[in-house]
Amino acid sequence: MNEYLNLINEFAQIIPLISHSKVGKKLPNHLYIHTSALPALHEDIQKFEQKVRQHFKLKNDFTLVKFNLQEAKLSYLYYPEFDINPHPSISKSILVNLSENTIKTYEYNQSENPAILHRKETFVTSDYPHYQKFAYLTNIEEKIGLLDNSRYIGTQQKWQQLLQDHNLSFIDHNLVCHLSQNPTNLIEIDRHRAAIVRKNISRPVKLALEAQLFQPESTFFDYGCGHGEDIKFIAEKGYQSDGWDPYYQPKNPFKKADIVNLGYVINVIENLQERRESLLKAWSLTEDILIVSAQVLVDDRQLGLMPYGDGIITERNTFQKYYLQDELKNYIEQILKTEPVAGGLGVYFVFRDETKAHNFRASRFHSNLSAPRIYKPLKNFADYQELLTPLMDFYIQRGRLPIKGEISQEDAIKAEFGTFKRAFRVILQVTNDTEWERIEDCRRQEILLYLALSRFTQRPSVRKLSSELKADIKALFGNYQVACFLADEMLISLRNLELIKKLCQTCEVGKVFDRSFLIHHSVLDQLPTLLRLYESCASRVVGALEGANLIRFYFDVAQIGYLYAPNFNTEKEPMIKTIMTINLKDLRVQYQNFNNTDKAPKITCKSSLQ
Repeated sequence: MNEYLNLINEFAQIIPLISHSKVGKKLPNHLYIHTSALPALHEDIQKFEQKVRQHFKLKNDFTLVKFNLQEAKLSYLYYPEFDINPHPSISKSILVNLSENTIKTYEYNQSENPAILHRKETFVTSDYPHYQKFAYLTNIEEKIGLLDNSRYIGTQQKWQQLLQDHNLSFIDHNLVCHLSQNPTNLIEIDRHRAAIVRKNISRPVKLALEAQLFQPESTFFDYGCGHGEDIKFIAEKGYQSDGWDPYYQPKNPFKKADIVNLGYVINVIENLQERRESLLKAWSLTEDILIVSAQVLVDDRQLGLMPYGDGIITERNTFQKYYLQDELKNYIEQILKTEPVAGGLGVYFVFRDETKAHNFRASRFHSNLSAPRIYKPLKNFADYQELLTPLMDFYIQRGRLPIKGEISQEDAIKAEFGTFKRAFRVILQVTNDTEWERIEDCRRQEILLYLALSRFTQRPSVRKLSSELKADIKALFGNYQVACFLADEMLISLRNLELIKKLCQTCEVGKVFDRSFLIHHSVLDQLPTLLRLYESCASRVVGALEGANLIRFYFDVAQIGYLYAPNFNTEKEPMIKTIMTINLKDLRVQYQNFNNTDKAPKITCKSSLQ
């Protein structure tokens, strides 16, 4: 009895704090706040809310908390599709009445017209993963007047009628105008018609091959293999290759494999539960790496689509779910409890071994460096050149001398010279010191790039790094803390677009324009490390345009562009066929395709780009 009376007294004391809260959606008599934003409230409000849950033995599985500013009441609201549905409906609420010391539960799953949410960004803090997406949708809806009259937006039926009147629907959190009306009856989707007959290897598997994820003894399984082209292509490369498809290969057995491909499967399954089960099944078959790909929503999508569930029905009567790149990443991570690595736009690699994942991320910045020229042919070196060549190769690869057990010629080298350092002195007698210093600095900058970008994910502890990378960091930085500090300083510098502009203007290669800087992709490794990091924020976090041969750095906005000019090498003024731009603030992707050659822009500064 005393406990709940204390809660009533505390409620009266925190009313002013709730009324003046800068966090949450505030209405005249209520404050709504997302569970993720509770820690941003005043400490006294946090403690009060926790006491309420403890007193009434409530679970921490709600979506929103509603504080009543007039009466001693709180409500815990459940919106299970808060992140994925632009306007989710309520499924359950728990009303806590402090004055009566009671709780009441209301279920809405069977309701034909449940309440729905709008302006979702107001419930969360600005650092919430989907804040920008929510805010962008609200801005569009306000501009076209959808939210002008609150009487018509609070419930599902009125909202759907409003959308129908305006001939609108959604693809993810993007409004689209469609020509067909919403289906009123359950539509039978022809999933198998989404399987495409290809003459070449699929893009996700090609990316995995190019990323050197396949090892000599790797096995491959294609989950949802369609007509089985990838199985044939991989088998022709000498790997054990199998697959299964519910329509084309239903009798094939499921097999565990080192590399499993779930290629454009989850985006053609209209049933949410089946979609989730397919991802989990493919993961259960994965011994090493799972390749997950799906259609990604970009701004060149066509109109005339029929919305269905959380996707659209195509003209071939197949279902397509279009993901945003970060939405796809979050979906995979949420289901598999493992952070995926972007392999390209709409393609992710999921590693079983966390250390292997970190090694892969680091390896993507590893450039091919040439060996320093032997300019002084001494007999002392010539006598030992065959023995010393592996030591030189190792230094070129790592930017340091090997430690015990890292090269197979260790015993022979130490038998002749005593230590690696003494052996390397012989190499220095016939090469230029500054070339080795250049290699060392290059490897140092590559590690900084990797560590800086690890801030976008979950930077690993030093214990989760491979022994080789630990040795690299110790030799090149002294310790992990110093390396991380320098990487963070570099990442902070990216906020300064004026600094980006100055770096672009001082580069020896490339063409500077009023708002941007354009280069050929072949000179990317020659740019200052900060510019390489700027580009990597797009290519490594979202994914670059495959085949792009030009890169545009914008310095008026945080944005990277990738351009594809198919005849760059053969024409004096090549035309651009495709442009993809990535906004680094919200990771939105835009495409421009110039199928009409009369309107395609031309490159008139070709000689200055490389």
